Amino acid sequence: MPHATTSPTPLLRTRAVGAGHLRAFVAVARHLNFRAAADELALTQSAVSRQIQSLEDEVGIPLFLRHSRAVELTGAGAQLLHAVQPALESIDATVRQIRQTVGRKSVAITTWASFAAMWLIPRLEAFQRAYPDIDIRIDTGDAVVDLDTTDVDLAIRYSAGVSDAAAKALFGEELVLVASPALLRSGPAVRSPADAARYTLIETGDVHRMPQLEWLSWQRWFAANGCDQLQPPRWLYFNYAHQIVQAALAGQGLAIARLPLVADALAAGTLIEVLPEHRLASPLSYWLLQGPRSSERPEVQAFCQWLMNEALQTRNAMQGASQQAQ
Repeated sequence: MPHATTSPTPLLRTRAVGAGHLRAFVAVARHLNFRAAADELALTQSAVSRQIQSLEDEVGIPLFLRHSRAVELTGAGAQLLHAVQPALESIDATVRQIRQTVGRKSVAITTWASFAAMWLIPRLEAFQRAYPDIDIRIDTGDAVVDLDTTDVDLAIRYSAGVSDAAAKALFGEELVLVASPALLRSGPAVRSPADAARYTLIETGDVHRMPQLEWLSWQRWFAANGCDQLQPPRWLYFNYAHQIVQAALAGQGLAIARLPLVADALAAGTLIEVLPEHRLASPLSYWLLQGPRSSERPEVQAFCQWLMNEALQTRNAMQGASQQAQ
């Protein structure tokens, strides 16, 4: 018997697809019509058709089904559109942002989300009033940004110290127990550290992930006050410090907070310090670092000076809160 023959398996393409034809692909996919896509792109219909054919050759599979009066996406075409369209929109948005900043004064700051939400952003309006011609960009995240290799001008860091000799200390911190006035009015009295365990306690969910978070743990606070065997009726966990303070403001429990970040709330009375005689010292401080390529720019110098003035006000507010606690 003759041996059965099989079709050869097509070789899989491994070369990355060139990006040049993707905009034509998205236009055709949006209109499902080559002529309408050509009008949008200011090209001839045959030019758009050639671009799509080239893209299909590169991908190795048809992306459209051609009919006499219209086209429709194949399954592969729909899959590619799902990836390409948002990517092009993101690229276009970034290019627009870059074009808008050409010739404008701007300062870029990197810090972490809770500091931006609780300290920096509420103060920015004052800077914007004083310097309306300077744009501000705030990048938040847990990753440390290298100021030597990025376009970020300033960094605000939270640590026991920094290796940069030019870094400026903004302020140190103490850890304080806080709660909303409404919660304290409606709940049991808190006269000793053990009484805190009668409330819901709010804490970061990954308190043991980083050393600086250990300082914010209720376990450490109870141990420092000789009652580490206590457990509250319930726990409430969040990922970020500003979420913890927001929950405390909403009356959902007691929280351990960083004094520099809640000094304004304590002064305004929206938060009440509980057991002020049981504050804990923290080895961590807040530091301002400046990128090496930014030091001579007047707008960066203006922002640094403004930031140091705001930090001085925070130190004064912390001192006032400490005096009231004594």
